[in-house]
Amino acid sequence: MTEQTTPRLTPMPEDWRRALAVVAHPDDLEYGCSAAIAAWTDAGREVAYVLATRGEAGIDTLSPAECAPLREREQRASAAVVGVSTVEFLDHRDGVIEYGPALRRDIAAAIRRHRPELVITLNHRDTWGGVAWNTPDHVAVGRATLDAAGDAGNRWIFPELTEQGLEPWNGVRWVAVAGSATPTHAVDATAGLERAVTSLLEHRAYIEALTDEEPETYARGFLTEVAQSVGERFGGTPAVAFELFGR
Repeated sequence: MTEQTTPRLTPMPEDWRRALAVVAHPDDLEYGCSAAIAAWTDAGREVAYVLATRGEAGIDTLSPAECAPLREREQRASAAVVGVSTVEFLDHRDGVIEYGPALRRDIAAAIRRHRPELVITLNHRDTWGGVAWNTPDHVAVGRATLDAAGDAGNRWIFPELTEQGLEPWNGVRWVAVAGSATPTHAVDATAGLERAVTSLLEHRAYIEALTDEEPETYARGFLTEVAQSVGERFGGTPAVAFELFGR
C-alpha cells in the first residue's frame, strides 16, 4: 500500500478587485481570516464586512443592550486594523438567526450593494472538523451566504430588491469558506499575521470574558498555531485556508 498524503493547498485567485465578507458575529473574521484580509487590502483590493448580528448575546456578564454597542465598536476597530472601513450590521438576533428567505434576501441585498467578485463566509457545516459542534448562527449565515451569491444575480427571486434600486449582480465568481475542515486554497499569512493578532485583540472585552489567559498571549498563540498548521499544506509558509466554491 502507498502512503496517502494530504493534498497541497492552492493559492487563492488574485484576479479580483472587490470582496465582501459575510459572517454571523463580531470576532468571526478575526479568528483566523484577517491575516488574509490584511494582505488583500495591502495589495489595493477593497474588502467590506457584513455581520448578521451585533454579537449582543456573546458576553454572559453583559446584557444585550450593553453588549451590542460595545461589540460593534470593537468590530469597527478590529476591521480598521486590517484596512477595512466599511462594516455593516443586518440586526438579526444573536444566537437565534434563522436560515430562510429573509436572511438570504438581506445577504443578497448586501451583495448587490457592494458588487464583489469574491464573497467570504465562515464554516457552514454542522461541526468544526468533526470534533466540535458548530453554532446554529454560523451554519445559517454560511449556508445563506452561499445561496445568496446566486440569489443576488436573479432579479425574479427577490424582485423587491430591484424595486429598491438594487440591480442584480451576477459578478460573484467565488465564495471562500473560512474554517472549513476540507480547505482547497490558502493565502500567505506572513505579512498580515501581526496585524491579525492586533485585530483580534480589539475584541478585548469578549476575549477577557472568554478566557483567563492574558489576551495577547491567547490571541497570538491561537492565530500562530492555526497559520502554522495550515502552512504544513502550503509549502511551510504560515497561511489562512479557505474552501473555495466557484460560480
